[in-house]
Amino acid sequence: MHREQPLDRGAWIVLGGVHLLNRTAPRRPDEPIVLVRVPPQEVSRPATTVIVRWNALGPCPAEALHTGGTRLAAASIDGGELFPDAIAGPALRGLVGTEAAPGLVPLCYLAEHPGGGYHAYAQIRFHPEDACFVRTTQEPVGHGPVGELRWLEPMLTAHAESSMALNNHLRYFRKHFSGTELEFKYTLDPAPDIWAASMELLKLLRDGKLEDCRPEYRDEFQIHHTENHLFDVTGPEPEIGYASFIPTVTAGHVLKRKWFAEDAFARREELTTGLDITPDRFDTFLRQDLGLQVLAMPPFQRVRYDIQCESMRTGHVYGIFLDRCSLLAAPEVTLSQCELEYLRSRSVLHHDEREVLHEMNRINAWLRSHLSSRGWAVDHTYYSKRSFLHHAIALRPELAPR
Repeated sequence: MHREQPLDRGAWIVLGGVHLLNRTAPRRPDEPIVLVRVPPQEVSRPATTVIVRWNALGPCPAEALHTGGTRLAAASIDGGELFPDAIAGPALRGLVGTEAAPGLVPLCYLAEHPGGGYHAYAQIRFHPEDACFVRTTQEPVGHGPVGELRWLEPMLTAHAESSMALNNHLRYFRKHFSGTELEFKYTLDPAPDIWAASMELLKLLRDGKLEDCRPEYRDEFQIHHTENHLFDVTGPEPEIGYASFIPTVTAGHVLKRKWFAEDAFARREELTTGLDITPDRFDTFLRQDLGLQVLAMPPFQRVRYDIQCESMRTGHVYGIFLDRCSLLAAPEVTLSQCELEYLRSRSVLHHDEREVLHEMNRINAWLRSHLSSRGWAVDHTYYSKRSFLHHAIALRPELAPR
């Protein structure tokens, strides 16, 4: 369960003209800034990501100020009435006036720091139901009473320094260990109903049972159903691993390459999309076009449910995947696994790559405890789909493709 936040610690949603974020117009000394005091919304402190759901805020004291600090007006506004349809509602319009209201947006989430000053979190997603904010201040800024707005200039400067990430959809994501897959695997035996198991895990995340973590903002669950035509790459030695062709729903195939001699936690990975190639040419393409030595493996169907787990403390996003693979030629030959994989990071601040590994180990310990308590798996492995197919052929040689 996440740590409780002190109720007397100040937290505000700061509202202002959208031009203060995208700098499409100059700042004016007479334009309003609105401070909406809210209950602290951070899951951890200091967080990297903060999610605000308007209807959950309740009545909020709101104060409109000129950027010079002059007080204009004050009111109590219910959180759900701030931005119906993502447009300033009647109460806000009454507070700032009809001229300023149309361009009014959440600028940032502001959190009081216990030692003084404030952490600023830039608004990166804004909807009628909720908004997402990412921390832009490495250290607290703007010591002094919040109404003196000493934090405003540092907040806007920090936003401007990262504006190409913050002002563009999904550009605030970064990828550590680029080109490398980091993954723990669990072989589920006996295999559960992976849908029910996925829903149970997702609910635990929603309820805060994994400390500091929640389902990823607006991308908490995905469904995948694919065929895989996998080839064991046996040479040349630097290319050893596998190559798997996955058909797309439109046309062509995705080629997934992984390089590894033995099943392992970290493996080089590369995806090539849009390959206009038919199954009868898979072998030829790998041998002649890519110069690989390959061995065809039995094609299989994969059903996978992806739970996207976001650390609100660090901004790192991890996938908890539950899947079931069955051979197309022998559907009774199956493999069911749960995988934990690092995906990406929602952050504009620098994070040490070692923090990803430390946090992933913590999440893995929680996942291992959960799977063990259900009797599905005792410990993680690195058992790959390539190994599964080799073992299937060893038990039933007739399954090997000609």
